[in-house]
Amino acid sequence: MKKKVFIDGQAGTTGLKIREILKNHDKIEVVEISEEHRKDINKKKDLYSQVDLVVLCLPDDAAVEAAKAVPHNVKILDTSTAHRTADGWVYGFPELKDSMLGVFADSSQRKKIREAMRVANPGCHPTGALSIIKPIICEGIAANDYPFFITSITGYSGGGRQMIENYNNRDKNDISWAVRPYALSLKHKHIPELVAVAGLNNAPIFYPILGDIEQGMLVSIGLENRLLKKDVDAEDIHKVLTKYYDGEKFIKVLPFNDNSFLADGLLPNAYLTATDCNNTNNLQIMVFGNETQTLIIARLDNLGKGASGAAVQNLNLMLGFDEDDGGI
Repeated sequence: MKKKVFIDGQAGTTGLKIREILKNHDKIEVVEISEEHRKDINKKKDLYSQVDLVVLCLPDDAAVEAAKAVPHNVKILDTSTAHRTADGWVYGFPELKDSMLGVFADSSQRKKIREAMRVANPGCHPTGALSIIKPIICEGIAANDYPFFITSITGYSGGGRQMIENYNNRDKNDISWAVRPYALSLKHKHIPELVAVAGLNNAPIFYPILGDIEQGMLVSIGLENRLLKKDVDAEDIHKVLTKYYDGEKFIKVLPFNDNSFLADGLLPNAYLTATDCNNTNNLQIMVFGNETQTLIIARLDNLGKGASGAAVQNLNLMLGFDEDDGGI
């Protein structure tokens, strides 16, 4: 028998993408609400009680109110920021584990998600950053108080429907839209989950940048090897990351210092594209460097592993399916 899923916020960017993916899912029936009733809490409460899982694709305040209205025996996957550090909610990043000693199929986070009634889908920026930081913290390479500096270049679709419309309708001759840093107050809303999930003592410096692409992102972190807890170089760090993600379907560590996937030949004239993982749930980790410095880059689709793809992966786990069901 198919499991029933209701997407509350089905008309938003993330909700639409989840709905598109679930069209190919033969184990899930998506229960929909009519356009005229999509903000009617009583109509939504009726649907909440009729399904196995509710996906919340709502603004934070609305997600908090909706979560209160969902029966306790119905599972919730929240894609907003509202519950990512909340008590009673499991952080929805299955590939994270506290040690490489754990068995891949039952990594600590994956097991928690399978058993959870309430799961918070990660943000796109933290997904890239945590894929790098969590392994090097838990394996004792960097201390919890290491001064991380994170640069994240992302497609504008992460800003939702209004931002997409603004970019699509802009003056194409206005070159100021090409690269647009933001959240320069160093108080981006994704920082709390970064600190909490990585177990950091201090907030990292987080520098997000909107690029003139609709989808795709590159999250990069540079390390001064002399400041690390262990005497390691860039190649050693690459080996740790490779072992940490060994066997994972959606996260792959590319060969060390590999320039073959870059465009237009070899460095220094080559460039790295942000869009190679678009329309997938994949995340690629690249490590460059030498004895003294290490540069680690995560590449993903901000609407894929950064949002809707991860959501489908999580709801598969929550409903007892293989996490790649539905063709993500």
